[in-house]
Amino acid sequence: MFLQNRFAVTPHCPEPLNPAHIVNLSLRFFRSTPILPGFSMSFGFSTLYISLVILLPISALLLYVSGMSWDQYWFAITDARVLQSYKVTIQGAFYSTIIVTFIGFLLAWIVTRYDFPGRRLIDSLVDLPFALPTSVAGITLSALFIPSGWLGQWFEIFGIKISYAFPGIVVAMIFTSLPFIVRSVQPVLEDMEKELEEAALMLGANKWQIFWRVILPTLIPALITGSSQAFIRSLGEFGAVIMIAGNIPFETEVTSLMLFVRLQEYNYPAAAAIASVVLLASLILLFLLQVVQGRFFKKA
Repeated sequence: MFLQNRFAVTPHCPEPLNPAHIVNLSLRFFRSTPILPGFSMSFGFSTLYISLVILLPISALLLYVSGMSWDQYWFAITDARVLQSYKVTIQGAFYSTIIVTFIGFLLAWIVTRYDFPGRRLIDSLVDLPFALPTSVAGITLSALFIPSGWLGQWFEIFGIKISYAFPGIVVAMIFTSLPFIVRSVQPVLEDMEKELEEAALMLGANKWQIFWRVILPTLIPALITGSSQAFIRSLGEFGAVIMIAGNIPFETEVTSLMLFVRLQEYNYPAAAAIASVVLLASLILLFLLQVVQGRFFKKA
């Protein structure tokens, strides 16, 4: 208690900034001499890159959608086939995120906490979905899980169909989103201080109590971050999903496929409208993730 009172910091509530003060701070930042050399060039290059790669395409999409009337826009995004694709995509992303969070956590735990032959190989294979083209991954997964495939024949015994059905969508999303969980949890496990576990063990805690009360609370922010990124990644997955889903209307069509369908129909406004919905959903999820990280998992 003495140490807590001795080093306690009184919370400081800054006064709200007015617009003029914000402008002055911004001007002061750009007029100040940078500590590191090459700031102007690197800042300009970064701004140009973000503008060309991110802001310009988003602006073009929104500008294209703005030319549609509200009735046209609403009709494009609420078509029965499109609504069903929303449902299929969200359900697949939800189930795959739950499964991949559990699998990714176990994989990160094993690679970090144990030393065994082939550990580095397994650790490097985690990034395979990032390096492998998603279409190639989809073709490979569909060949593995067809009823006559190496893995699909075992599911066929129990009457479970993976390829060209909804479970295939979940499998493809798990494959493409696994690295997000592992790479979010692994650094936290590596940096976790062993002294905390040793102190809990000396105080009489068993292994399960150490895991639930010492280790898991430390990993929750990383798990939430990785799971959110995996969910967002699954929402926009295209190549791997369409190769294994079968693309049956009203059953296994995802939203990203509907964009391709509307483009094939030369219905570019409808494709832009659907793309705007996907973009808005992704931005909202990213914003919520930043809010959760900033408010609930802020370091003291």
